[in-house]
Amino acid sequence: MEGRGTTEVWGEGNGKKLTFEWQRGSLFSIPLNAWHRIVNATSSPALLLAGTTAPNAMDLYNNTDFIFDCPYTFKDRFDPTDDYYKPKEEIEPDPVRGLAMRQTNIIPDIISCELPLDNRRSPGYRRIEPHMTGNNFYLWIGQHQNGRYSKAHAHGSAAVLICLGGKGYTYTWPATLGQTPWKDGKGEFVKRQDYEPVGMVSAAPMSGNWFHAHFGASKEPLRLTAWFGPNAPGRSRGRPGEQNIDYGAIDLKDGGTAIPYYDEDPFLRKEHEETLNKEGVSSRMEPSLYQKP
Repeated sequence: MEGRGTTEVWGEGNGKKLTFEWQRGSLFSIPLNAWHRIVNATSSPALLLAGTTAPNAMDLYNNTDFIFDCPYTFKDRFDPTDDYYKPKEEIEPDPVRGLAMRQTNIIPDIISCELPLDNRRSPGYRRIEPHMTGNNFYLWIGQHQNGRYSKAHAHGSAAVLICLGGKGYTYTWPATLGQTPWKDGKGEFVKRQDYEPVGMVSAAPMSGNWFHAHFGASKEPLRLTAWFGPNAPGRSRGRPGEQNIDYGAIDLKDGGTAIPYYDEDPFLRKEHEETLNKEGVSSRMEPSLYQKP
């Protein structure tokens, strides 16, 4: 988030250390059970944000000696070659849903890196999934164009959204309130969180399914990264032989959990336009988006 420095990574019983540099906007991953050391390269503080599956391991094994003193080396995940932390730009489909993926262990700058066009969440939406060091930690980087916002969609608690660029807000409400909470007189139960870099939002903050939508409110695009860890609704492979379905990107009428713009609560569009006017930004939500096919 701030500062710059280096990180050293090495395996148990392996004297070879890999060293790479990082700066503001860098995203990197440490292989499972590898040793590592973070070094601040400047005279001012460095601020880093980390996601970890440690709570899951603690809950599962409930044995700190096994977790912290286990010398096992995951050779399938950590091969200490010189190019292990060399950024890889190639884009390929992820194995579960076919969405744009980069298999790389470091991205030098996720704040300004190029993102492939996706178009699922909003018109002009861009998105990439980094798959890093073979770890079971799911995340993505996405960007909504300025003047536009995402469809509301529902899933269970998991994602923590981190604002990387622009500013905006998220509305979230239990799916039990229905698609139009304000229209139905239940607006008091909807939660709103405003954020800007490096603010964080829980898209579905409690148990059960929650609808949520993300709104850009600045002249710059709203760029977010979502960290799920090992729990990623919509990405699970499901039961053997079961087809994988990306429910959050499929409209309700087609069996998914997304609310099409023409079926959403009118309050969302009205307030977004008012917010943009205050910021001197023109809405880019074409009227045709709100017309039922």
